[in-house]
Amino acid sequence: MLKVHNTLTRQKEEFVPLDGNNVRMYVCGPTVYDYPHIGNARSFAVFDTIRRYLEYLGYRVRYITNFTDIDDKMINRANEEGTSIGELASKFIAEYHMIAKQLNLKPATVNPRATEHMDDIIEMVEMIIKNGKGYVVDGDVYFDVSEWKAYGALSKIPLDDLSAGARVDVSDKKQDPRDFVLWKAEKPGEPSWESPWGKGRPGWHAECSVMGRHYLGLPFDIHGGGQDLIFPHHENEVAQSSAAYGIDTPVKYWLHNGFLTLDSEKMSKSEQNFSTAREVLDNYDHQAVRLYLISGQYGQPLDYNDGALEQANQSLERIKNAVDTVKGRISILERTGSRESKADKKLGEASKKVRAGFETSMNDDFNTPGALAEIFTFIREINTHTKDVGGAAVLREALSVLSELVGILGIDLEASDTAEDSGASAEALKGVVEFLLDLREEARKAKDFAKSDQIRDRLGQLGITIADTKDGPTWKMG
Repeated sequence: MLKVHNTLTRQKEEFVPLDGNNVRMYVCGPTVYDYPHIGNARSFAVFDTIRRYLEYLGYRVRYITNFTDIDDKMINRANEEGTSIGELASKFIAEYHMIAKQLNLKPATVNPRATEHMDDIIEMVEMIIKNGKGYVVDGDVYFDVSEWKAYGALSKIPLDDLSAGARVDVSDKKQDPRDFVLWKAEKPGEPSWESPWGKGRPGWHAECSVMGRHYLGLPFDIHGGGQDLIFPHHENEVAQSSAAYGIDTPVKYWLHNGFLTLDSEKMSKSEQNFSTAREVLDNYDHQAVRLYLISGQYGQPLDYNDGALEQANQSLERIKNAVDTVKGRISILERTGSRESKADKKLGEASKKVRAGFETSMNDDFNTPGALAEIFTFIREINTHTKDVGGAAVLREALSVLSELVGILGIDLEASDTAEDSGASAEALKGVVEFLLDLREEARKAKDFAKSDQIRDRLGQLGITIADTKDGPTWKMG
């Protein structure tokens, strides 16, 4: 029986989906104004692992993670770089997809962008105003926290103790300092959209409420993100969704991952104490980085240091060596013939035991440290008994179990980061991309812009950035 720690109740609860065997899951994605840091990558890996385990249990998971492609940080960075917000977003969305591929993240069911859902956002804000929970001042729209008595239920912060909080604008226009912005009136030099309150753009919190509802309906099962999002972002999501759509509990289970820390301090861009995910992945085996990111219990802090990454690399080598050992023994037995031995029974029992232990750990709020401990105990059994095993069948079962369990944790034992392998595939990649660009140019000439955009976006998901120049399209990785 799977139990998860629900931030809403601060308790472990039995996981029971709202719709039978279907799980609807939304995870807050990156604001695409800069390179993701390795702390962001922890959230990526954690929730991918949770998704994989749910699928292992037999659930059908619809998995949504968004891109925030319009907010103050996007506008400021685009102005600094002298580029458009759309170009900035495309650059860092491609970077995200590159990192996702290197960390072996399963593709999301949908990766929506905030700017794709302006009509939904405006509709939600209209409903909040209609229901008496929002007000308009000079083209700005605010949520009236005093009209939502349940505010603070997720973060457990009493109303009287609430401050403006991170990314909540302090403004004289507010009736109450605790109120937060739903819609911002147009400012010079900023992108804007038409609305009933004049041209403007959404507040940061609005997008996830509407995208969760759009793709998953309300209520849905799981909402994930980093602990820094509990307040104000997720608290405001609950208030918005509830006030607009008349549902007290829009999400059944709230799951939040702990911070990556450096010398016991939260890693963040604002503190300038971070390494980008790209920097780390360029210097360590990608699968070792993935192993490191899930090596701690997801709800607890995880300390970042070179020693931890080196240890993860050694752990990955232990797994690969065990696989090679089993494969080698199978090869020998296929040549010499099988013969049963006492070691067959012991290894067979170990294969059953590791699966049971793995499931017990993962059923306890996705306890990946416990699951990894079971795997390495199994590897010791493999190393002890393999040389004495006489039957190939029990070895194949052990290999299958080991590969399956590490796969649930997102470790791809077939992945290779070597320069030789990269070079061997570079020429083939170049040919395929250029062929697709030719097809895209044909679509553009035929004014089939939907097909043209589809090719561009699909390449972007693979980490390939397309730039249209006067001399024709160019491309690059990342």
